[in-house]
Amino acid sequence: MRLLLVRHGQTTANLDYLLDTAVPGAGLTALGEQQAAALPAALADEDIDAIYASTLIRTQRTAAPLAAARDLEVLVRDGIREVFAGDLEMLRGDTEAGHSYMKTVFAWAAGDTELRMPGGESGAEVLARYDSVVAEAADSGAGAVAMVSHGAVIRMWTAARAANVDVPFAAAHPLDNTGVVVLEGTPESGWKALSWAGAVVTPAGDSGPAGQAVDEDAP
Repeated sequence: MRLLLVRHGQTTANLDYLLDTAVPGAGLTALGEQQAAALPAALADEDIDAIYASTLIRTQRTAAPLAAARDLEVLVRDGIREVFAGDLEMLRGDTEAGHSYMKTVFAWAAGDTELRMPGGESGAEVLARYDSVVAEAADSGAGAVAMVSHGAVIRMWTAARAANVDVPFAAAHPLDNTGVVVLEGTPESGWKALSWAGAVVTPAGDSGPAGQAVDEDAP
């Protein structure tokens, strides 16, 4: 199966650099709407059979133009929502809170899945819920699936599950709004990343903390 993991369009919380991870979350900015509208053209060469979005408003609004263009229903699943920030919710991502959030996320990808976000989920819980939606898509028989999801969880899941993406790569490579990670494989045989942010559909705005590189030396 070909799996396209698409980060949502820019949100108002991205502009303020906030860890906005709870449902329903912030809506899209005007630029975010433009990014969403550009997705059908950006993914015109992809033969997409199904489109998923998380339970947060921003992913559903980002997925809507692509779904309309392909005459497909947006399948909303909680499992592909962002990593819940817990006690760090709505704190700024360019502070110690943001560094703690991203370092926890990448510790999970490195295998420390019992580690828990303060007041939030463990890595095992996040991977299990994301895996379940990917497995559902694979079991459907679809040849190619687009999942509109979130920056931190896409980077973490890809580093944990793709054989050719390690944690240093995922931590060092930003994923801008509507950036796409393309993978190929199955839950049984494993995954290989074919491209990472190979199609940035509009000039990047301020995409917020979940899309940024991680400085491993930062506090």
